[in-house]
Amino acid sequence: MNLMEGQQAPRSVEGGAKVVTLCGSIKFEAEFAQVNQRLTMEGCVVISLGMFSLPDLPGYDWAVDSEDLKGRLGRVHFQKIRMADEVYIVDPGGYVGESTRREIAYAEALGKPVRYLSRER
Repeated sequence: MNLMEGQQAPRSVEGGAKVVTLCGSIKFEAEFAQVNQRLTMEGCVVISLGMFSLPDLPGYDWAVDSEDLKGRLGRVHFQKIRMADEVYIVDPGGYVGESTRREIAYAEALGKPVRYLSRER
């Protein structure tokens, strides 16, 4: 879509800009950036992953906190899905891992439309 040619930006049900939450494997950081940029240029509000790797915190052992951290991040991402008008799966080559499958099922249970990068190319 080229908004420079007078086309309207995607709208949410409330009339504001459409909110799109990105889901997918953290190994696709470059693809997340590309999709984020494209959807933003189309006029969408994009909610993406907060981080693609754990920060290097001196003296902090992520292995000790791994289960609690995984649960916290999962809950935050489910909230991002609840906030969205639509969920966009970043799945180059059709790859969808276990966590992403759970996110898709959650989005569908909420009645959120789900789009896939692999199906648009």
